[in-house]
Amino acid sequence: MLSLLEQAASLGLLRPLDIQFARTVSTEDAPAILLAAALLSAEVGAGHICLTLDHLQADKIFAGRQPELAENLCLAAGQLDQSQWQKQLMNCTSVSDGSNATPLVLQNQCLYLQRMWQSEGEVARFIRNNCEPRIINEYQLRIVLDRLFETPINHEPNWQKIAVAVAITRRMSVISGGPGTGKTTTIAKLLATLIYLNQNGCLRIKLAAPTGKAAARLSEAINSTKHQLVFTPNQHSLFPTKAETLHRLLGLQPNRQYLRYNRENPLHLDVLVIDEASMIDLSMMTHLMSALPEQVQVIFLGDHHQLASVEGGAVFGDICRFFSEGYSEARAAELTRLTGCVLCGQLATKATIIRDSLCLLHKSYRFNTQSGIGQLAHSVNTGDITRARAVINGNFSDVTRYSLRTTKEYQALLAMCSEGYQKYLQQVHAGADTVTVLTTFSSFQVLCALRAGPFGVVGLNQQIETTLRRTGLIRCSLGCWYLGRPVMIERNNNTLGLYNGDLGIALLDEYGKLNISFLLPDGSIKLVNPHCLPVHITAYAMTLHKSQGSEFDHTVLVLPNYFLPLLTRELVYTAVTRARNQFSLWATDQTLMQAICTPTQRHSGLSKRLIQ
Repeated sequence: MLSLLEQAASLGLLRPLDIQFARTVSTEDAPAILLAAALLSAEVGAGHICLTLDHLQADKIFAGRQPELAENLCLAAGQLDQSQWQKQLMNCTSVSDGSNATPLVLQNQCLYLQRMWQSEGEVARFIRNNCEPRIINEYQLRIVLDRLFETPINHEPNWQKIAVAVAITRRMSVISGGPGTGKTTTIAKLLATLIYLNQNGCLRIKLAAPTGKAAARLSEAINSTKHQLVFTPNQHSLFPTKAETLHRLLGLQPNRQYLRYNRENPLHLDVLVIDEASMIDLSMMTHLMSALPEQVQVIFLGDHHQLASVEGGAVFGDICRFFSEGYSEARAAELTRLTGCVLCGQLATKATIIRDSLCLLHKSYRFNTQSGIGQLAHSVNTGDITRARAVINGNFSDVTRYSLRTTKEYQALLAMCSEGYQKYLQQVHAGADTVTVLTTFSSFQVLCALRAGPFGVVGLNQQIETTLRRTGLIRCSLGCWYLGRPVMIERNNNTLGLYNGDLGIALLDEYGKLNISFLLPDGSIKLVNPHCLPVHITAYAMTLHKSQGSEFDHTVLVLPNYFLPLLTRELVYTAVTRARNQFSLWATDQTLMQAICTPTQRHSGLSKRLIQ
């Protein structure tokens, strides 16, 4: 067995770490356990929470790659069926059902690392315990909702109004919606409703997001919609205007993994709204839920069709699977009374309370029927390659596609990038103010699926820099630093108040000294000496994961001219929905269509544990 596992590692199908872990929890005289442990470790490394037993069959191992090797591994393990795997694993001293402290846990036909099983269980318990109804005055709530929302036309459900009613009447709620469905408007009116209904005069509300960029965008959006609401001076003081990162919210300590707020020292708040919740991994979600006080009202907001978190798990996506069950009949009747929108309840095959805490925003207010971006996003999301091909090859002014097979085409990509970044660099050299430069830079962005190589972040950043130097847009530099260099932070630094994903630009301060300028969520500018920056990279091009929580007037997506398993439907959808006005795609037809046909799969047992 070990020689076969080593062979898999030499082919890049396993990591040396996976094999070492297997040897730690098992011995060579238990080949089945060695195989299961190695595959579990690999699954966790790929972002999954567990290894399902049905994936211990030859046609599932390595996702169908290297079928001969997979067959040999199964032969060495004893050609076990699912029930035999269950028996073998439970007879191993390294495996338990969770009642004993063992490295591995087997539950619901899923094999976990102990810490992953514990974290998933904590999240499941929190969700089950916090989907209970809140006691509210229906008459007062109906009055407030009718004041904030227009009467539906043609009896069409106003899903924003329904979302607010869902959130107000539950201790925990989840609101999901695609681009332009009005998530921020919904949140602003939800906060206003909470404040209008507040009888105590004191309501501690916090806004948060996984990254600094997402927090800044949420702050900006909330503040832009706040003026549409009417408040008394006291109500005005309760309305939050600044979002913060989850790391800052939980009090991440510099150079330590310790969080100031936890189960023993919970957060001091009454309401928490978290945007871009699809980016939250299982570990962070566990920390967050552990730090919430008992009577808190928490609202998760996001787009469950976007990329899942970089780290393990897809908690938001797992919760949103229950959209298909619809509302219970009692819940549908309640929401109809509160909103005036006629809703019909459904009988679920496996009734669960969580379905009554969800709301999906259906209507997009940004994209009309003439929008190529909107149509492309929908076709990608539904896996409709015929329609996607028609859109990208059609006559839509806001969507363009370019092939990326030859050196000449690659040079054309670099020319587009140079033109896209020209305006902000001209502003830099003309001495424009910092906010103008940062805003202009963020209007154009190159996004990549890869980090390394000519189609990845590192290679493209180098090539774009070279092109900009050649055209004179980048001038004299000191080492790697030059006026106008954009950088992205890659490691949190609580002392400096800089977090993973924060973007800054090298500019001269009032004394003529080069500093890196960051635009903070409250609109202020932070200046940091370049020698004091945490780990960072040049940011003409960024990965799709780093782009989540942002939007750009013109988004350029660069895909490699060959297919890789990480090229998925969610990745393409996320890229398309970053674009406000223009989307440019550099990819071969084959790579793009194969990506659209490859949905992301994150294995977990959370959905099963939510209905237990």
